[in-house]
Amino acid sequence: MMKSVKVINKSPILKLDNICVNFHEKQVLKDVNVEVNSGEFIGLIGSNGAGKSTLLKVILGILSQTKGSVSFSEETGKKTKRQIGYVPQKIFLDPNIPLRGRDLVALGLDGHRFGIPLPSKKRKKRVDEMLEAVDALAYADSPIGKLSGGEQQRLLIAQALLTEPKILLLDEPLSNLDIKSAYEVTKLVSKIGKEKGVAVILVAHDMNPLLGVMDKVLYLADGKAVMGKVSEVFRNDVLSNLYGYPVEVLHVNGRIMVVGGNDSSLNLDANVNYCVESGEIT
Repeated sequence: MMKSVKVINKSPILKLDNICVNFHEKQVLKDVNVEVNSGEFIGLIGSNGAGKSTLLKVILGILSQTKGSVSFSEETGKKTKRQIGYVPQKIFLDPNIPLRGRDLVALGLDGHRFGIPLPSKKRKKRVDEMLEAVDALAYADSPIGKLSGGEQQRLLIAQALLTEPKILLLDEPLSNLDIKSAYEVTKLVSKIGKEKGVAVILVAHDMNPLLGVMDKVLYLADGKAVMGKVSEVFRNDVLSNLYGYPVEVLHVNGRIMVVGGNDSSLNLDANVNYCVESGEIT
């Protein structure tokens, strides 16, 4: 007698259905659909004003959508705010503030309280685990003002991971980093996501540091979105349809440039100025 096989349909850890957001009479997001699975790395690409930060705010629940729905799987749990780690776009760290690296990370546990509680063995262990995960133990006791941008970014990621989130949102964490640091941070986030089963959504203008680690790209332009593998999204027909005017994917010296079409009247901006490694396109 044959044994029955139980088939388990794994639902996305996060699902956005037909998300629309209006500010006054302007539609910022237009029927955006996104599915994110556990451990998946998604690069959210688009220029200023494309709607990237707005989309993150909808996921975080700090901005209500005009239309559509946001749903989390049972794996994420009901306490969604505690299950989402978040590194905002702009954090100014005063170079003179008397705060060590490990103190900054610890704020992920108790930053919502008044004052910083006295250290405990359990608390220190959690902080040390996250410092080790982001390879920051070497400068954990250094003043944060003396650390490089890449080192500070690692600490902020460790802080966001302290609550053991199921989803990690990073809003342009590479914008102030040099090329080497940007690649290091990207690889680090990818490694942590895969090892801990954390879904990562990383916002970026330049997708080059994300190549080779991201599973999918979510491309926003004028509030509209297209999502898929790099080879599925970076195509003439797909991007032309997204922008509503001709867009070409060009091979230049072993790389691929996304540029406007032959219409010289088009006012192109950073939206269509991305390079991707040719090896990522098939």
